[in-house]
Amino acid sequence: MFKDITLGQYYPADSVLHRLDPRTKFVGTLAFIIAIFVFHTIPGYLVATVFLGSVILLSRIPPKIIFKGLKGVFMLLLVTLLFNLLLTPGEPLMQLGFLRITREGLTMAGKMAIRLIYLVTGSSIMTLTTTPNQLTNAMESLMRPLKRIHVPVHEISMMMSIALRFIPILMEETDKIMKAQIARGADFESGGLIQKVKNMIPLLVPLFISAFRRANDLAMAMEARCYHGGENRTQMKPLRYDMRDYIAYGILGGFLLVAVIMRVLS
Repeated sequence: MFKDITLGQYYPADSVLHRLDPRTKFVGTLAFIIAIFVFHTIPGYLVATVFLGSVILLSRIPPKIIFKGLKGVFMLLLVTLLFNLLLTPGEPLMQLGFLRITREGLTMAGKMAIRLIYLVTGSSIMTLTTTPNQLTNAMESLMRPLKRIHVPVHEISMMMSIALRFIPILMEETDKIMKAQIARGADFESGGLIQKVKNMIPLLVPLFISAFRRANDLAMAMEARCYHGGENRTQMKPLRYDMRDYIAYGILGGFLLVAVIMRVLS
């Protein structure tokens, strides 16, 4: 289960998407997320599907690697569907005791499912085609104007980069600890909800210890290398826009314009 989480993982490949400036991919992901919430009709979602499918083809990443990240949010998707399906008022379609499924609830559940799936997929593509260092540089560059109001831009970017790096590491560590505890006789499946929570203690305790140990090792390594924040720091590979980045911005602008026009006309 933990190996299905793709957020924070990088998949090396030789594609147009991998060669784009990380700032372009970061802005593009935000633009795509905004667009899928602007779309609210079937033609709009078809446009978003074509756009997302084209990006997947350009990334040259096997679709099974991209879509396996959806397994990690399956429960969130299921809960979202149920809440929208059962709690949205409107024209009733089915009555099961005090539970009522409405036409508006069915429509809202479908929209939220599509949005959540596309949101996770789009974010996974960004992290799969961009290294954590590139993401750090992109966030720091995009947030640079905030330095004028004394926002610690470099430190914020560094923390986000470290968090992304630690996601796959902690997931792998959790999987190892779980297998080791199962080999010692631990049971994580049986019992009710309270019992299952208690059964997680043999997993959580060593996981927290491992996480704090890794954090301490990272802090000592940064201190040994005389790390002092972002003041007067230079980059080995400064970010520079290329022609393909300007083309990508033009495509993103057209995509957002289509989303706004379809929203206004619908």
